[in-house]
Amino acid sequence: MRKIWPLLLVLMMLTTVCVLAVQAEDEEDVSFFDAVPATPEPIPDPDATPAPTATPAPTATPVIQADGTKIVTITAVGDVTIGRDVLHENPGKGLFNKELAKQNDDPNFIFRNVKSIFEKDDLTIINFEGTLLDDFTEPKKLRSSDYTFHFVAPTEYASVFPANSVEAATMENNHVRDFGDAGVSSTITAMDNVGVVWANTNHMAVYETQGVRIGILAYQTLADRIASSDELAKNILPGVIADAKKICDLVIVAFHWGVEKDYSPRDNQIMLGRAAIDAGADLVLGHHSHRINPIECYKGKYIVYSLANCSFAGNHNPSDMYTFIFQTRFRFRDDELIENTFRIIPARISSRKDYNDFAITPLTNTSNITTVLNNLKTNGKKLTYAVEYYPLEWE
Repeated sequence: MRKIWPLLLVLMMLTTVCVLAVQAEDEEDVSFFDAVPATPEPIPDPDATPAPTATPAPTATPVIQADGTKIVTITAVGDVTIGRDVLHENPGKGLFNKELAKQNDDPNFIFRNVKSIFEKDDLTIINFEGTLLDDFTEPKKLRSSDYTFHFVAPTEYASVFPANSVEAATMENNHVRDFGDAGVSSTITAMDNVGVVWANTNHMAVYETQGVRIGILAYQTLADRIASSDELAKNILPGVIADAKKICDLVIVAFHWGVEKDYSPRDNQIMLGRAAIDAGADLVLGHHSHRINPIECYKGKYIVYSLANCSFAGNHNPSDMYTFIFQTRFRFRDDELIENTFRIIPARISSRKDYNDFAITPLTNTSNITTVLNNLKTNGKKLTYAVEYYPLEWE
């Protein structure tokens, strides 16, 4: 389908997770049966108010199907972490920069094997987990026993996203603030400069395609979260999603949640994902665990509990490099949503088997594809609304 450049609208909101074994980032060995970490008191932002919305620009003529409907195809992938970790890697060196040198210093290599997939949809969404920043002060190095990472990449790398048909980025996660307010501001500016719409706790991304306006909300439930899962579910999501539905035809909610290395969601994730659907969301996307998680179909809407990694420069030789690309199609008739379907494309976060080269690559080996499918099905057995079938092609 034909792509259109995104429409950027600013909307300030009221307040705004085992059968495979990927060693990654700052993950720890945590059993699924460990207790869910206690949540702190919520920190609401009573001064936050919605920003005025701009008049949407005209969009390309929608493609009308033979049956009189129009289809919006959306692709979602997991964590994209590029550049270097300044606490552990010297300037000009490091895992990503070494691979970059092998790829003729062209950062577009990370999407070379999926670009054609992204180009055929109407909207591609990534979770950008890091910062785009040129001038920065390196964070104070912590004790060697502290397993902490701070990821940064040059702002010019933002051009990789539109060049590979990535139109939207969620930026509410545990690395977006690796360099504080300066890092957040620089990353936002870099995305704005290349036309990528972005979402965080206080800002909804809005993208229009096929005459359909799509809103993307993003939240995290980790250490520096704005609120607990309960607070989000009860007091924040209902109002924010209701407001989003007033100006958008589709609303997607992304959560950075759960515990690293989990292959299935914990109770607070299940509650929160379903609460988002109850509040009116049309799709829920999850990430943070660096592991694939099953998908639920709750009240006819999909909850993708974890998209795992996409391009992850945090580890050169992870023990689990499996992931999947999630695609969904929303069908409209007379501006009314009448159907949504999905498929997955099982993939590896590397084009190589011997080490992670950060180039996400669809799987072709039947045995590997079966491993991904079995993982999702097995870990979905305890979910009341787990999908029974993971189609690999559109049906």
